[in-house]
Amino acid sequence: MGKKKNKNKKKKVNPKRERYAKFRKEKPATMNFTTPDLTPEQQKQKQEDELDIDRFLRFNKNRPTKEIIERKMKSKR
Repeated sequence: MGKKKNKNKKKKVNPKRERYAKFRKEKPATMNFTTPDLTPEQQKQKQEDELDIDRFLRFNKNRPTKEIIERKMKSKR
């Protein structure tokens, strides 16, 4: 069986950590992100832009390279 640890014992202090603690900054755990209020014109423009992007991603497929197309055509013969 293992030794029982003394819970009241103080931890060893790392001198390097103590020396550089003043340079460490506290960072918030969560980010607060709020979008600005858009005018109706801006909302309409945003919606149109999103539709254009969706349409582009849906219908603009990357065609295979010319060599691959030729190889497939040869294999079909």
